[in-house]
Amino acid sequence: MPVQNSPSEIDQAALEILQQSYGYSEFRGHQQQIIRQVASGGDALVLMPTGGGKSLCFQIPALLREGCAVVVSPLIALMQDQVDALRQNGIRAACLNSSLSGSEAFAVERALADGQLDLLYVAPERLMMPRMLDLLARSTLALFAIDEAHCVSQWGHDFRPEYIQLSILHERFPDIPRIALTATADRRTQVEIIQRLALEEAEVFNSGFDRPNIRYRIAENQGNAREQLLRFIRNEHEGEAGIVYCLSRKRVDDTAAWLSDKGLAALPYHAGLSQAQRQQNQARFLREDGIIIVATIAFGMGIDKPDVRFVAHLNLPKSIEAYYQETGRAGRDGLPADAWMLYGLQDVITLKQMQENSEANEAYKRVERHKLDAMLGLCELHDCRRQALLAYFDAPGNGPCGNCDNCLTPPETWDATVAAQKALSCVYRTGQRFGVNYLVDVLLGKDDDRISQFGHQQLSTYGIGKELGNSEWRTLYRQLIAQGLLQVDVEGHGSVRLTEQARPVLKGETTLTLRKMAKVSKTRQSRRATFSSNVSNAPLWEALRQKRKELADEQGVPAYVIFHDATLMDMLEREPQTLEQFSRVSGVGQRKLDAYGDAFLDVIRAHQGSAPAGPTDSAADSIALLCQGLTPLEIAHRRDLTISTVYRHLANAIAEGELELDDVVELNDAALKEIRFAFEHSEDGRLKPVYEFLDGEYDYGVLACVKAAL
Repeated sequence: MPVQNSPSEIDQAALEILQQSYGYSEFRGHQQQIIRQVASGGDALVLMPTGGGKSLCFQIPALLREGCAVVVSPLIALMQDQVDALRQNGIRAACLNSSLSGSEAFAVERALADGQLDLLYVAPERLMMPRMLDLLARSTLALFAIDEAHCVSQWGHDFRPEYIQLSILHERFPDIPRIALTATADRRTQVEIIQRLALEEAEVFNSGFDRPNIRYRIAENQGNAREQLLRFIRNEHEGEAGIVYCLSRKRVDDTAAWLSDKGLAALPYHAGLSQAQRQQNQARFLREDGIIIVATIAFGMGIDKPDVRFVAHLNLPKSIEAYYQETGRAGRDGLPADAWMLYGLQDVITLKQMQENSEANEAYKRVERHKLDAMLGLCELHDCRRQALLAYFDAPGNGPCGNCDNCLTPPETWDATVAAQKALSCVYRTGQRFGVNYLVDVLLGKDDDRISQFGHQQLSTYGIGKELGNSEWRTLYRQLIAQGLLQVDVEGHGSVRLTEQARPVLKGETTLTLRKMAKVSKTRQSRRATFSSNVSNAPLWEALRQKRKELADEQGVPAYVIFHDATLMDMLEREPQTLEQFSRVSGVGQRKLDAYGDAFLDVIRAHQGSAPAGPTDSAADSIALLCQGLTPLEIAHRRDLTISTVYRHLANAIAEGELELDDVVELNDAALKEIRFAFEHSEDGRLKPVYEFLDGEYDYGVLACVKAAL
């Protein structure tokens, strides 16, 4: 479809493609402006959170413009799944990479030359080959899309040397528009992307970095990390897909084997495995339900699986960029997901040793130190984690998020000044040449041969720390490192040294307030948040998933290529009875309506009326606490539920006449009028379009309650 000339014609043609090919009723955020910019021949740099719909920003212009769009993607292992998803929507797509046979590659090249492709995915190494560049020069090209553009940054966490060469696209094809896209780029990386890709004339679209559906939770490793992980998965994500990141290959193998022994479907992934084994494990993760991948950071870039319900870290990531990128693989479908992490002092020491022992130059090492310090600071924070995370990317939020551990369970703080003085003084009096374990032994007054050898039982700090236990002193030392009062001397085998910032604390010129140390709890039960236990009609939900799996297995594609979880959830909410009604389900385009409509309608009709009647015990508990005067956030905190679950309980109660809207939310007349107006002018009354119409000013839960009262 050749693009029209005027912006309004472009917008109309783009909307028709969105609705007919992808099954969505309207664009989100900056998507429409980005598509208009690229479709009309302009360059663009797109900063958009994972799951925000980046791919549509180049896929739709590819269909609007004459010729084929060339998409540069760093991982060939995932290209075929992306191509499969496009073909499900009736779009002519292919990939060119080393996994293809000679005859298969020739067929793709012929299709490109003959104008039979809308999109072609290639790796940057392939793109730079002279033969490939010559083939492109003889073809009609719609645009170049450079995905994962942060890979161009030498200061970033995913640097790919091949990406630096991509400026050749501007030099050899100056009239072809380019769009660079990333979900992870601080201000320095953004500048580097623009410079290295020659995008100085490009329009920058920054949609922010917030992922409100992800709950961030960070805790100390209490010495039983695998047990903590198992409780988290069993209590909250039984039978759901997830990723567990570890720092070393050995820990990956050990953790995957241990989880498997406990009855979970856990597979390892790291560079030490054969390529065939890695591909097999990745394919199972992408195509089967409920698979857990345990991996080093070698796994994950470009993962398109939308229904990853949790990402867990058993070690501290080396930077906030790495943490954001890795946790961003959860909840790409916009449904609730968890980013869960354990960390400890040994992580800090190990990462600092890795930094110092690398062959990088001193300037690079200095940047890496600052990044690790920022990551550790995020962990030790006792305020809203999301605010700190967004501030790091120069995208401050609008106040506490209500969906991180610090908001839901505000940590206690304590005046740690005296304890810190003891810890710092012990460092000084032992000569600033010992590690934390030794220092803790001195503070606790241990009868130890090494202490006797150095004569440290004679020091004033010997035995003065018996008010705290071993793990509590280790936590304090970690916090002092995070606060910049101590630094790890990695050349001294992990010994710690005082910094200039320690002086005012040691002299009593300033006080030090720290996060209170967590106590080990073996009795606390976590929330259980699997979809099957939370959806209003679990039998239908499972039946829809089973039908999706059957269709996916028949075609040899991942289940999410048929429909995302979010689409199944919309079917569950609407329970369509006709093909016309089914066509209104979010994510159902014309081709999928024709291919799958009847099959899913049969499932829905077979389960008609299977939803349980009346409020559940869980909902009754939420209603009871509200009547006692607790706010929805306080109820979520008290019951260890998500705030969205509590709002769902209360919205159902409003709809059933058990509660009044005023009982649940505090809205002035102007706000209430604004929300009602948005619902009245919404085509189908769904929450997401109303949320976006109101620019995210009101929480989904508040909107659900207002809708229930209409």
